[in-house]
Amino acid sequence: MTGFGVELRDVSVRFGATVALGGVTAAFLPGAISGLLGRNGSGKTTLLSTIAAFRRPSGGSVRVDGEAPWENPRVLAGIALVREAGDVPDVRVGEVLRYGAAMRSTWSGEVAERLLARFDLPRRKRVEHLSRGQRGALAAVVGIASRAPLTLLDEVTLGMDAPARYACYDELLADYLAHPRTVVLASHLIEEVDRLLEHVIVLDRGRVLVADEADALRARGVRVSGEAERVDAFVGDARVLRRETLGRSAVVTLYGDLGSDARARAREKEIEMHPLPLQDLFVDLTDRPGSADRPGGAR
Repeated sequence: MTGFGVELRDVSVRFGATVALGGVTAAFLPGAISGLLGRNGSGKTTLLSTIAAFRRPSGGSVRVDGEAPWENPRVLAGIALVREAGDVPDVRVGEVLRYGAAMRSTWSGEVAERLLARFDLPRRKRVEHLSRGQRGALAAVVGIASRAPLTLLDEVTLGMDAPARYACYDELLADYLAHPRTVVLASHLIEEVDRLLEHVIVLDRGRVLVADEADALRARGVRVSGEAERVDAFVGDARVLRRETLGRSAVVTLYGDLGSDARARAREKEIEMHPLPLQDLFVDLTDRPGSADRPGGAR
């Protein structure tokens, strides 16, 4: 199993006069772990809900494994959307696992039981009596153990403490490597999930701001520093995401291809160049002043 691919073409979702998604065209590659990144209110949850056929798009087309998911039993059987709150009935934890096994042919009881023990989740406790972190952990158990061809994880780790979050990432990656499928991670904790991501889509105000391979995106973000006039001469026509000055010095964040000779030119002008962490790049790309209109612009 390599997983279900997702193709979105000009997808829009409206709630009355509010446009939650406006013309989203993107793809989630089959058999890859992709990151769906965006600030609060950017449309991540709406997009995942539309892919999973929890709601119909107002316009455009959604294809999962080549077919529209809406009222499509074959496709829906292969999609698992798990959200932070858990989306599980108010029953005992052990019953949640039994429901999962009954509903999904790909379910791994062994994985579910092992993760239940690793997250120290009480089998006989009702879901409504779990802490927020425990509910997130239970959601992660369901998402990983389902082994669905398309697994959509919407901020499931937000309520967990750091050890539980890192355990979740380790377990997800290990099971994905053993049983490849398509995984989409929507998360604000970009620094933590960075190492998992093969592909990244950044949403901003309901539109796609960036969609690219994670390594390519990381390579296009760079921070340069040095004497201000030298830095400005080096930057030239490159896209500037952020510029800060301190006396005669400047620090500039750039986005784009600076050319193969960039480091040699930087050394010549006595300018320092540093790679930009994905989280820092995300923050600068989605900075509110004009961020919906460009992937980076001087400010």
